[in-house]
Amino acid sequence: MTRSFPKQAFRFAPSSNGFLHLGHACSAALNFELAQASGGRMLLRIEDIDLERCRPEFEQAIYDDLGWLGLAWEEPVRRQSRHFPDYAATLERLRAQGLAYPCFCSRGEIMAAVAGRPDWPRDPDGSPLYPGLCKHLSPMERTRRLASGRAAALRLDMKAALAHLARQGGPELDWLEQGVGGTRRVRATPALWGDPVIARRDIKTSYHIAVVTDDAAQGVTDVVRGADLFMATHLHRLLQALLDLPEPVYRHHALLCDASGQKLSKSLRAKSLRAWRQEGLSPEAARRRLSVEVMVPP
Repeated sequence: MTRSFPKQAFRFAPSSNGFLHLGHACSAALNFELAQASGGRMLLRIEDIDLERCRPEFEQAIYDDLGWLGLAWEEPVRRQSRHFPDYAATLERLRAQGLAYPCFCSRGEIMAAVAGRPDWPRDPDGSPLYPGLCKHLSPMERTRRLASGRAAALRLDMKAALAHLARQGGPELDWLEQGVGGTRRVRATPALWGDPVIARRDIKTSYHIAVVTDDAAQGVTDVVRGADLFMATHLHRLLQALLDLPEPVYRHHALLCDASGQKLSKSLRAKSLRAWRQEGLSPEAARRRLSVEVMVPP
C-alpha cells in the first residue's frame, strides 16, 4: 500500500527494560532532526510488552534523558502494554486467513530436533529455522492440547503466507531504503525467517506484530532505526502486505560501538545516558557525540 498520511511521521521506540545509552540517544536525535527538517511529526513509543522486564522507573528515565537532550515529541506517548487488544486483533486476522498455527515446542525440543545437523539453516538472528514439529498437527490434536492447558506460541506459516500473496497477484514485495549512499528498492525475502513466532507463549504477541500494528496505528511514514533491525524488515514487509498496512520508508543507520567494536547494548552494560549525566556531560557535548553515518547495507 502506498503512503497516504498528510505529514511525514518519525518515531523513536525504546524498550523500558533498562536505561538508555548513547546508541539510543543517537537514534532518537536522528529521528528528531529528520522530523524537524521535513516539517513532520516526532513520535515516542514505549515498547513494554515484556511486563516482567519493563519497569516504570526505566520509562520515566527515558522521558528524563530525552528531555535533557533537548528532544520533544507528540503527546500522548503510545505504550504498547495498553494495546494488547490491538495485537490480538492483528493476530486474529492472520489466523482467519489460515496463515498461523499454534506451536507447543520448547526451545530445547527445537534444538534437539536439529541436533547433529550442522547444515540446518538458521534465521538472520542465528537461531535454527523451525523444523515444523507442530505444523502438521491435526485440528483435533491442536484443540486437545490447548484444552488441556498446554501453553502455545503462535507461528506464521511462511509457505502459506507467500502463497497467499502470490494468489493476490500484487507487486513484488520490497521496500524503499534511504541512506547516505542514496535511495534504493530492497527486495524482501521473508522466507529467511522460516516460520517465525508471531506471539510468544508468555506474552501473546511479539515485537514483529507489535511494531507493524503500532506503525500503522500511529501513521508512521518513516522508520529510522539501527542497522541491527535491517533483516527484520524482510518479515515486517510481509506482515504489512498480508494485513494491508501502509508501507513506510526505511532508513537503517549505523550503530555506535565501544572501544572493542561491540555495539552498545543494555545486555552488555553499555554506559547509560544517566551515568554520563551524573558525571557532568552537558547536553551539548552529548549531542556532539551523536553524529552518525547512515548505513545502506549491501
